[in-house]
Amino acid sequence: MTEITNAAAVAGRNMKLFGVITIILGIMAIASPLMVGLSVVLLVGLFVVAGGVVRMIWAFRTGSLGRGLLTFAIGGLTLLCGIALVTHPLFASGVLTIILAIYFVVDGLFEIAAAFRVRPSSGWAWLLICGVISFLLGLMIWQQFPLSGAWAIGILLGIKLLIVGMTMIGVGSIARSNA
Repeated sequence: MTEITNAAAVAGRNMKLFGVITIILGIMAIASPLMVGLSVVLLVGLFVVAGGVVRMIWAFRTGSLGRGLLTFAIGGLTLLCGIALVTHPLFASGVLTIILAIYFVVDGLFEIAAAFRVRPSSGWAWLLICGVISFLLGLMIWQQFPLSGAWAIGILLGIKLLIVGMTMIGVGSIARSNA
């Protein structure tokens, strides 16, 4: 029984530590929103380029010409999309701003639903608050588009990191006190 209690205490302490790290990352993102926004766009672009190249290489291992050509074409299209993201980061930041707005709205709705699902347990209010704020951030981005751009990605991602960090600290404190 003490091993389980010790494991819960360690898990709570680790969650609090990761929460503090997440808060620090959020502050850094808010302090330099344009750099963070464009960095996110470039990183996503590089991942899409890599995915396109891998898919094109994979096309040669499919075993059939028809399936191989289709896989190669999709890989080529993926590669072109990645190159477009990397070479036109401001345009791509607009597209990612829309995706980020949708993400925050959907993430917020799921966090709100999860909060009501675990409602009797302690810490459910943190999840609810995080969900409501995520939902509202998504709506704010959507309403400010096209004025919101790369800076919105950086600032709102920073705010989201702050909220997630606070949630992790709150849940970690509860887990540790219950241990």
